[in-house]
Amino acid sequence: MVSCNFTFKINFVTPNSSLITFKPSSHTRIFHCSISINLVAALGWPNQLLINRAQNERKWNTFRTKTHRSTESAIYRALFFATYFLSFQPTKPLSQPFLSGRWKPLWTLIPKLDLEDNSISDHTVYSVLAQHAAPVLQNFTLSWRSPCRTSHLNKWIHTAMSRNVQQLDLQIECGRLFELPHTVFHCKTLVVLELSGEIKLDPPPSFQLPSLKILRLYEICYTSHNSFSSLCSACPILEDLKVLRDDTDNVTNFKINVPTLKRLYIELVSCLTGEPPDFKVEIYAPVLQHFRFYGDLRNIVFLEKLAHLVEAHVDVHTDNDWVRVFEFYYGDRVFKLLKELNNAKFLSIFPGDKECIGFGSIYPSMFQNLVRLNFKVTRTNWHVLQSLLVVAPNLEVLVIDKDYYYKNQLCWMEPPDGPGCLSSHLTTFNFNGFEELEHEVKFIKYILKEARILNTVKIRVSDLHSKESVLKKLSIFPRHSSTCLLTVEIDSIEENSLV
Repeated sequence: MVSCNFTFKINFVTPNSSLITFKPSSHTRIFHCSISINLVAALGWPNQLLINRAQNERKWNTFRTKTHRSTESAIYRALFFATYFLSFQPTKPLSQPFLSGRWKPLWTLIPKLDLEDNSISDHTVYSVLAQHAAPVLQNFTLSWRSPCRTSHLNKWIHTAMSRNVQQLDLQIECGRLFELPHTVFHCKTLVVLELSGEIKLDPPPSFQLPSLKILRLYEICYTSHNSFSSLCSACPILEDLKVLRDDTDNVTNFKINVPTLKRLYIELVSCLTGEPPDFKVEIYAPVLQHFRFYGDLRNIVFLEKLAHLVEAHVDVHTDNDWVRVFEFYYGDRVFKLLKELNNAKFLSIFPGDKECIGFGSIYPSMFQNLVRLNFKVTRTNWHVLQSLLVVAPNLEVLVIDKDYYYKNQLCWMEPPDGPGCLSSHLTTFNFNGFEELEHEVKFIKYILKEARILNTVKIRVSDLHSKESVLKKLSIFPRHSSTCLLTVEIDSIEENSLV
């Protein structure tokens, strides 16, 4: 790991004696340098010197005879840093107060264009694209949320495609569906594609995006059931996929077939009133390493074992109408999804807050690789947590976050009595939101009794009175581990009590 000092300052003294200082924020990842350059007025500060020195060869040669080669190198380094700094700014080339007319040509060299309709007009977009002179357009972002002609949007996007764009981010909400131009589907240089809003995806019969590695789709519309799967199939090296969709996008059978996929995020949200539709999500991603799911639970099917899975996050928020209609499947689907994730090393899960419709079963799956479990517990899902602990023999860290928002039925099983039902490797246990309820006390007592090498137990309560009561109650419970340190905290306050 290389440690860098992220501070630098570039001072330019222009012919009109105005001083320009660039101080990028700390998130810009460049090494420390300090450059101060004085350019004499006699040079004339030619704009062409900044853009294309071949067009001003005579002045350039004259300048080189009067200065050292290191000065030449320093100038171009300084111009590089200035251009780098400007690339982090929104594209407002005609309104930057700190840039004089002689500095504005720098904007034409920026390999990034970020265009928003709340700051520029469609006429300005045409002007910016016409003046852009960078050989490669690395990043093109178009955020348009006001009425606009489709022909304008098509021309702007087509221009970006012709500049060998590498990252394309389109956020369109013009009051009607905008069909993504077919030129996007044939872009050989595209590495990152992000689409959101009122965009309709209708891929051509034959196409390929050979360089695309990252794909983000946020609540767009698909022309047919095959539109999404066709897009995925045309990305031979896709590694990172994020899909946010609702039940109005015209897809009932969602297929993700990407052999190279390493990261997958799916968010499903219900928008319709009344009886919600059910659908299947089929996933073929044999080398998947990171999986994240949020939203309404549907029939998620993995077509091949996730042998390379490292991290998984599951956050189920199922609509009440869906549970009422499909209650036969709900409990079973929670456990079915968990079984598919049993190779994960790190697992964070909220299995939902609905009534105990069905307990399901994790068996015979074992979570042999699981070393850290973050579990959001409600009154209705204690049985899911307890089932997980039995099949995670190598668990080292257990974190519980309690969320008793609904007064639902308590789904609780008495902790098993006997060795082998809790990981012998557990060293850390955190419980956030502890309220001294009977089943909560029983659970902590069980952890203290069975965890053999437990080092840290941190209990978080809501107020000072609870802190004193909890500390008194839990300190009398026997602990299997002689090195166990019990800590009681008040929410996020640093004040601790140690026993």
